Amino acid sequence: MGNLLILAASSGKNLDLAMTIHATAQSMNHEVEVIDICGLNLPLYTPDTEDEFKGLEHIETCMARILSCDGMIVCAPEYNGLIPPVLNNLVAWISVQSSNFRLMFNKRNVGLASVSGGGGHQAILSMRMQFSYLGSNVLGRSITLNKNKTLNPESVTEMIKGVLR
Repeated sequence: MGNLLILAASSGKNLDLAMTIHATAQSMNHEVEVIDICGLNLPLYTPDTEDEFKGLEHIETCMARILSCDGMIVCAPEYNGLIPPVLNNLVAWISVQSSNFRLMFNKRNVGLASVSGGGGHQAILSMRMQFSYLGSNVLGRSITLNKNKTLNPESVTEMIKGVLR
């Protein structure tokens, strides 16, 4: 079957959502891996730190995993109306460490999900803009959860199918 990569951009409810998607994908006989971006403890990217931290093993591993997957799902909360800094930081490191970072994202199917106190819609919009800019095929439908909206298991199944089509 397909090879799915899930990026979790928080160690809380979005990581929990990533693990739920992981379990569903496994039950559908897909190969699946979750990368907890917060757990990578990446240094903040700046032009000054670029040379100091060149060749970070965690980034190299992430790049290899992205290149080998058939599709990705990104689970990220809304931080002040945008994506969390940890996700943007990962993309920044990939963009300077890869010889052709567009290969990581170009034409790759990406599904977006968010668990947020504020609704998550702004995070979805921000991720949609970023991953579209990077050349990804972002699914039109996303998953947004908050205190008033619980997870529909059918939405998870359909997102997995859409990303791995």
